[in-house]
Amino acid sequence: MTTPEWLKPGIYGAFVGAAFVSIIGFSWGGWMTGGGADKMASEMAQDEVIAALVPLCLDMSRTDIERVAKLETIREASSFKRRDAVMETGWATMPGSDGPNRDLAQACIAGLDLDAS
Repeated sequence: MTTPEWLKPGIYGAFVGAAFVSIIGFSWGGWMTGGGADKMASEMAQDEVIAALVPLCLDMSRTDIERVAKLETIREASSFKRRDAVMETGWATMPGSDGPNRDLAQACIAGLDLDAS
């Protein structure tokens, strides 16, 4: 089958237009793939769960009998080792979980009053 000569510019224009709309839509229009949307939703849910668990971490630190010694250990740790120090205290381990949560430990550091004497 041969296409008429007058139809070719329309077909080329449709392909170029589709490519242009796709490029503009995904780069500036805010479009995303389903996988990208799932990843973003998962990250947002994780952030919200961590934010909801920070008060529990802080409460565990307030009711800990060895609070003063553990806070001193956390204060003495260098800034990039503080997360590990909080994880070792057990405050970032939620009931029913196997081990401490690194993200929760990092968020809990902000709530601990480490600058107080």
